[in-house]
Parts: sequence; structure tokens; C-alpha cells
Amino acid sequence: MAVLPIRIIGDPVLRTVAEPVTDFGPGLRRLVADMLETMEDVDGAGLAAPQVGVSQRVFTYQMDGVRGHVVNPVLELSDDFQEDMVEGCLSIPGVAFPVRRRARAVVRGYDADGSPVEFAAEGLLARIAQHETDHLDGVLFPDRLEGEDRKAALRAIRSIDYRSQVDATVGKRAARIGSAFGTGNAAPGAAFGVGPRR
Repeated sequence: MAVLPIRIIGDPVLRTVAEPVTDFGPGLRRLVADMLETMEDVDGAGLAAPQVGVSQRVFTYQMDGVRGHVVNPVLELSDDFQEDMVEGCLSIPGVAFPVRRRARAVVRGYDADGSPVEFAAEGLLARIAQHETDHLDGVLFPDRLEGEDRKAALRAIRSIDYRSQVDATVGKRAARIGSAFGTGNAAPGAAFGVGPRR
């Protein structure tokens, strides 16, 4: 397993619709293992394959000591919404805003061996599933914002000093991920906040 560099906003892979997985072989199992290790290393709640530069429909998640992954996820969303919560993103360092998400989701897909996966999610887990599936469709959480929040998020994104963010993160993590991290694609921090909209 390996800790992978995380791509940050501006990288075209984050705006590309990911391809369905068709090969459930050793390469996919290695990708999932590396994504789980990377997610844990940065204390993220979820991670999508495009965030590590792989344009395939895979995401990992962890909450309350439970972690897992879904390949080729399909979400069935409830009609009602949960209370807005602050979301951030490993690919948009230092930016976090309340995002409206559906209250519940039924998540269907496969594991890395090709066996079917299905689970019901609500609250934070439903939010994680929606956030990570958005990544697979080339959608970032600021795209979900409206009005003043959207304007403020775009201003915050424009003001990020990405070179400083990358340099600081390289210094902190270079020993774990090696020279591949020097590509300039990195982002520190947790993937989600936990506070309700103020």
C-alpha cells in the first residue's frame, strides 16, 4: 500500500466524468488499498479516485471507526434534505461552506472483487456518499452552493496560495509518499466539518 498525492482544484481530472470500472483485478484492489491508506493519512471522511489522479468510479469512506469502498456507485436519494452542514474538500484546501444534501441515500455498487455492495446511509454517511459521487461526475462542492455562499466560496478559491499549500504539505508528508508528491498536487486537512449552518 502507499499514500498517494491528492490533486487540487485546477487539475483537469477533478472536472472529468470518471469512467466505469470494468476490470476487477489486482490493479483495482491496489488502488482501493492505496486510497484507504491515503484517506486515513490525511484524516479524511472520504476520497474519490479522481482526487488521486485516477479517472475511475471508485470512492472510499470512513466514519465512526467504520471504513469501506464502493466501485461504480449508484445512489438512490431521498426527496427530503438534511440540515445543512459545513463541507470541505481535500482537493480545495482551506475552503469550507454549508452544503445542502439529501437526508438519506441507498448506495449500490461493487467491492474491489466485483461482489455487489448495497447499504442505506443517512446523516453524515449519506453526505459523504453524495460528496464523493459528485467527484466521480466532475462536480465539486462549491458547485452545489447558491447566492452569497457561492460567491464567497469562489472568492476564497481564487485567493488560495496553492504553491504555499503544496510546499507546506510536501514538507509534512514527503517522508511517507516520496518523490511522487513533488508533482505539485496535494492538499491537507479533513474532508468534512461537522457543524450545522450558522
